[in-house]
Amino acid sequence: MTPPPPRPLRLGLLAWEVGHPTSVADFASRLDQRLAEARGRADLCVLPEYACVELGAALAGNAAPDEATELAAMVAHAEDILAAMRQAAMRARVWLLPGTLPMRAGQRIINRAPLIAPDGRLAFQDKTAMTRFEAERWGVSAGAGPSVFDTPWGRIGISICYDIEFPKHARAQVEAGAWLILAPSCTDSLSGFARVRIGAAARALENQCFVAVTPTLGLAPWSAALDENHGQAAVFGPPDRGFPVDGVVAAGAMDVPGWVFATLDPDLVEEVRAHGAVRNHRDWPRRPVPAPKPAIFA
Repeated sequence: MTPPPPRPLRLGLLAWEVGHPTSVADFASRLDQRLAEARGRADLCVLPEYACVELGAALAGNAAPDEATELAAMVAHAEDILAAMRQAAMRARVWLLPGTLPMRAGQRIINRAPLIAPDGRLAFQDKTAMTRFEAERWGVSAGAGPSVFDTPWGRIGISICYDIEFPKHARAQVEAGAWLILAPSCTDSLSGFARVRIGAAARALENQCFVAVTPTLGLAPWSAALDENHGQAAVFGPPDRGFPVDGVVAAGAMDVPGWVFATLDPDLVEEVRAHGAVRNHRDWPRRPVPAPKPAIFA
């Protein structure tokens, strides 16, 4: 029997205002409150990269911890935080990408995004391209390469923050069948978010797919890692037939926390790939580009 085609996805992106929870239970309560706001409006809810790191100061004792102490506290409590995320998804009965979580992998620390089903099953996407802050000051290492995730709405991918600024990560997911790429981000400046935004829009154009970004927001002087946060929740598509002329499918206001909702139809991706004014997805260069040679002026 042929399975039914994927139905449209009601996507909820939460521009997360960084708070100052006192415990894992307090963070879980904040998460429950935010998910309750999306009840009936979203099937899949997405939080930003490192949203849970707002817990770091409290877990480290609130004594103005430095970055290393904060990270160590987060890693030590990672399993408890992950369990709280899983329980929140099950209570809300939604698919949930609750941002990312620094976790230990052997002797290394990696940045992992769990995708959690309403029944509590979960799978991970690791971040593979590390920013200077992560590599030089936090000592976070690259994790496993790109995965894809089978959902009731078809196959999707996750490219975390800096990963979305490079074509190959998202392209590998698209070539494995992803029609939507989720890009949770954490950026401490408007220029930093601009890089993520431009990368997301470029990936949507190149692959003729949807790309969704959502950031941490606000000032958090109590946190060494999340002290300043800027950005905008948005969904991008290819600027072509069936999509907005600028490719912006939905967007919240810059630096304003809260939900952005969008209904995304995977059939639109198939339609634009087949009948768009251009065929970027099909025309992706398959062969290596020859090394440039100096042109000869005559």
